[in-house]
Amino acid sequence: MKIGYARVSTQDQNLEMQLDALSKAGCQQIFKEKVSGIKSDRPELAAMQQILRKDDVVYIYKLDRLGRSLKHLLEIAGEFEKKGVGLVSINDPVNTTTASGKLVFNIFASIAEFEKDLIRERTKSGLEAARARGRKGGRSRGLSKEAEKIAMLAQTLYNERKLGVNDIAKELSISKMTLYKYLRHRGVTINSKI
Repeated sequence: MKIGYARVSTQDQNLEMQLDALSKAGCQQIFKEKVSGIKSDRPELAAMQQILRKDDVVYIYKLDRLGRSLKHLLEIAGEFEKKGVGLVSINDPVNTTTASGKLVFNIFASIAEFEKDLIRERTKSGLEAARARGRKGGRSRGLSKEAEKIAMLAQTLYNERKLGVNDIAKELSISKMTLYKYLRHRGVTINSKI
């Protein structure tokens, strides 16, 4: 059986293009969800994995729709292989139902892993070179000038005690978490009752 899996990262994004491509590929059942790929809890993916049987083929629009990382993608593909389930990516040259498709998939996985290792090595070398020149890596401490102005205004509004934190955050067009960060940056003691 041909089974489709479609995913978009946010509620604002549209699944239509993926669903059209999966229907055109002949998928008899399509699992769809709107959830970030980073999240490990994907109920539709789990439900799809539960119904898979030997000789089924899972169709996806692109590889990044299935796995949240290369490691995760390889784990899923490994589970499919154990069950005798194929994987076809409509927009990538991956079709694990064929010997050449399996080879391509494994080459892609190896190249991606190699690229990740190269980036890690370059980053490490760059940080070591910067340290040798007396520089430290990472994000600079403190707030930008614009954020500093907002933090001062937040402190003033907070100390006036006329508005609650939700109202202050709304007034300044920032999140409540950012408001607390700015107040802590300014050394304000936060009262849990406001």
